[in-house]
Amino acid sequence: MRSIRLLMFRLVRSAVIVRRVYSVPEHITMFSAGAVAVGAVYPAIMAHTGGQGIPCPLRALTGVPCPFCGLTTATVALAHGQWSVAAATSPLVCLVALMVTGTAPVLAARAAGMVSLPRPASDHARRRITRVMYVIAALNWVFELHRYGFA
Repeated sequence: MRSIRLLMFRLVRSAVIVRRVYSVPEHITMFSAGAVAVGAVYPAIMAHTGGQGIPCPLRALTGVPCPFCGLTTATVALAHGQWSVAAATSPLVCLVALMVTGTAPVLAARAAGMVSLPRPASDHARRRITRVMYVIAALNWVFELHRYGFA
């Protein structure tokens, strides 16, 4: 018995796990694909739960919408092809959908080995991307505040 455990330990210890590095747009693409899948079945879930969705914690506690309020509604609308409803609910969803449209073919080509793997971004580029993401989230929050009558 001890020799079997020792052999298993040696096999596990020498195992090499190879994982490809994904870029930020690829992560967003994969997350968005999952969100669209959930958005496609969400109305059926709502029908079985009495129409009660998951409330936004910030809005439930303070009455103020968060920067991402309306994303579920917009994702469901987008999954059903209602671009105008999605844009009126949350323009952030449309921005992400456009990015997914551009990055999904690249992700598929990388999976097929036709396109090289992404190279790591520099620290300066990461800081710039982070700032841009903060500005986009802030603009979406201004939109949500206006939509709910706060601004």
